[in-house]
Amino acid sequence: MIQWLRSLAFIAQMYVAMLIFSILYFPWAVVSPAGAHAACHAYSRWVFWTLRWMTGLKTEVRGTPPTGEVMIAAKHQSFLDIMLIYNAVPRGKFIMKRELMFAPLLGQYALRIGSVPVNRGKRGAAIAKMLADVKSGKQEGGQLIIYPQGTRVAPGVSKPYKVGTAALYEQLGQPCVPVATNVGVFWPRHGILRKPGLAVVEFLPEIAPGLPRDDFMARLEAEVEGASDRLMAEAGFHAHR
Repeated sequence: MIQWLRSLAFIAQMYVAMLIFSILYFPWAVVSPAGAHAACHAYSRWVFWTLRWMTGLKTEVRGTPPTGEVMIAAKHQSFLDIMLIYNAVPRGKFIMKRELMFAPLLGQYALRIGSVPVNRGKRGAAIAKMLADVKSGKQEGGQLIIYPQGTRVAPGVSKPYKVGTAALYEQLGQPCVPVATNVGVFWPRHGILRKPGLAVVEFLPEIAPGLPRDDFMARLEAEVEGASDRLMAEAGFHAHR
């Protein structure tokens, strides 16, 4: 019960802090994407700090986060892995559902950092526009983050990897950096409780561009799932596949 109450207090202040950071950085974010990135990085660091002393959940980033133009294909278990991955790279941006554009604060900041809203079935057109904008100088390059399973997946649950990730890999012509995580063991998809422990995201060796689609998808899934299972086992959770 004490841990649940500590978790509730953490969540409450997390959303209050989101509002405060959004307001404080708003003038800078309006005139420059750099301001939006600064706001999101500062807010992420605040969340990690308060998470540690309020709930006992520590965070760690392993591997080498990329700094150049790459696609990041990540395991997604909760909101925490979004912040950990984003905070580890200089200019992260996301493939996101178009509906999130209309989320208060979150949607507007996501657009300012260069995230790409997509309608179901129209991802190709959205990515083509993003590539054209980067080439013309209308938008900065950066690290494009995508979740191959398309949604948050609880530890131990199997969900297929969507072929859209391979299409994006081919269209971008950039290296792909797989990312594994165990954060869902401590910060679940739903509910209040945040468990003490060590939540990790791990950047794995990059996959060079140019692989055939089937080979790329097989390698991506094997590497992300294998590393995520290892990190979850380290946290005391053993997936049965």
